[in-house]
Amino acid sequence: QVQLVESGGGLVQPGGSLRLSCAASGFSFGNYDMKWYRQAPGKERELVASISYNGGRTNYVDSVKGRFTISRDNAKKSVYLQMNSLKPEDTAVYYCNVRTSLLDNYWGQGTQVTVSS
Repeated sequence: QVQLVESGGGLVQPGGSLRLSCAASGFSFGNYDMKWYRQAPGKERELVASISYNGGRTNYVDSVKGRFTISRDNAKKSVYLQMNSLKPEDTAVYYCNVRTSLLDNYWGQGTQVTVSS
């Protein structure tokens, strides 16, 4: 079965950095685009970044452009989110996501990122 396991969250001061990782299993990782979402308290889940199956195309929500970088290692079946210059408004639970078909959309358990002094 499909599994997505996020790690790397934590508490960081404003201006700091974190690197999130998502380890995937149970599907042909190198065939699918991958995404990172986040959900802050009281807000809807938001698409933060996406990367194409071969890493050749990336997209970001405007609020993180220039600060976050999504990448992947198909040999390790992992996707990453490097987050720099973190702001308090980046505080959220971050989720790894893959859609393998119209009906099959999978999520990890999430990892908490808290940006606070």
